[in-house]
Amino acid sequence: MGRPRRRGPKRRAFGRVPHRARPVHKGRHPVHVTLRARHGLPSFRQQLVHALVLKVLRDQRQRAYEDSFQIVHFSIQTNHLHLILEAEDGPTKTSATRSRNALRSGVSGFLIAFARRLNKLLGRRGKIWNDRYHRHDLESPHEVKTSLRYVVNNFRKHGHVTFGAGAFDYYSSAQHFDGWSDALFDSFEEPEPWTEVRPRTWLLGTGWKRHGLIHTEEVPGPRRPAVRR
Repeated sequence: MGRPRRRGPKRRAFGRVPHRARPVHKGRHPVHVTLRARHGLPSFRQQLVHALVLKVLRDQRQRAYEDSFQIVHFSIQTNHLHLILEAEDGPTKTSATRSRNALRSGVSGFLIAFARRLNKLLGRRGKIWNDRYHRHDLESPHEVKTSLRYVVNNFRKHGHVTFGAGAFDYYSSAQHFDGWSDALFDSFEEPEPWTEVRPRTWLLGTGWKRHGLIHTEEVPGPRRPAVRR
């Protein structure tokens, strides 16, 4: 006789995000999104990829959902990206109806545009992203501060090195971050113009600062396990 079939839900591979219905997003809550690349791709921490990310961000400001979706901060790591964004239902450029899926449309638009351009840059075909993106809605000032520190100082967590007092990660939006507690003495010219994005939510704009500003030399600890969304 063959081995009896296992009852119940299938086990998922380690690190994969289960395909459950995502919770309803509330526009007043910023969102921390993590995008992981497939194995075998070159490191994302290089100037060409940085320039590509900035181009995609710039182009997203001209999309139909620009009034209801924006990426405020980003961090480029070796095989993944971190984004902190805001999304809310609202009228679009092309329709008077409300955009019910601003979050999904904005993140999907970034995923697709980045993948197409990176494949063209590398002269390859195939998937870029490993699985569904990880989403964590930030519902309190403390959560927002923790995620901001995790994103803008993520390079320190991974052991990447930069030089100079008050130095920050070149492969991130740290240069445009106004929440540093120490002065920044280092600066650089970005490969593509990307002006500062002003937060629209109270939590991401000022609310998180109730818990104090962030020092450039803080090393983020292990992120607390969150529900996969």
